[in-house]
Amino acid sequence: MTEREFLKQVHRDVERALDEDVGPGDLTAELVPAAARATATITCRQAAVVCGRPWVEEILRRLAPTARADWRVPDGGTCVPGQAVVVIEGAARELLTAERTCLNFLQTLSGVATKTARYVKEVEGTRAVVLDTRKTIPGLRAAQKYAVRCGGGQNHRMGLYDAVLIKENHIAAAGGLTAAFRAAQALEGRVAFIQVEVETLRQLQEALDAGVGMVLLDNMSLETVREAARLAQGRCSLEVSGGVTFETLRAYAETGVDRISVGALIKDVMAVDFSMRFSEQPLEA
Repeated sequence: MTEREFLKQVHRDVERALDEDVGPGDLTAELVPAAARATATITCRQAAVVCGRPWVEEILRRLAPTARADWRVPDGGTCVPGQAVVVIEGAARELLTAERTCLNFLQTLSGVATKTARYVKEVEGTRAVVLDTRKTIPGLRAAQKYAVRCGGGQNHRMGLYDAVLIKENHIAAAGGLTAAFRAAQALEGRVAFIQVEVETLRQLQEALDAGVGMVLLDNMSLETVREAARLAQGRCSLEVSGGVTFETLRAYAETGVDRISVGALIKDVMAVDFSMRFSEQPLEA
């Protein structure tokens, strides 16, 4: 995804979010005098890796175009409980309307970044890198994959359109692993990578014989993964996926595999606790 494509996705994310929350207007914000100004501080209430700035800035661009934001913690930076992440000065009405949507993006994406950072730290000292999956909230894939990167992880394929991952059903429908891989080779140069999923050591051997360069070991036990690494002997890139928990992550990484993809980075995430508080500013005479 190019920078331009990413920004377009941020715009779409924010447009949808504001449509569902603000709709035709913020009725309660109208109780505040139109001339009122405020300084709003968004604070993180727990230790976390911060993520969400592009979405917050797009929200402010749409709802509070004259507001000024002073970011104290960048995306990918860490915060401690009670630390100010961003201080925003602007029209009180506009900041009130923007509050919840800003916090929603920050809390959700920081949750992903924080969990990812924990997993990445756990595999330090091994060759394994931690990747995400396509198990994302519909409509928020680009955002959540950005959050994984902020946490120090890497992205797997963005969607079905940018890389080939031959899974068990593809193998069955195409007439076998080798046949499916040969068909995929016609796409080389047009896709980011071609990867074949295997469920047994026998399938792994077939993949090696076919010249597969990237193999995904699906739902294999720790001992089977060790055997797979010995069998491959560096002839292909090995990725572990399925059934990996935080408790078993280090052991899988120490088998010598290159990649570990973890759906839980995104689909089993708790939001980080943020708050926004206003400090009053006197109305101009």
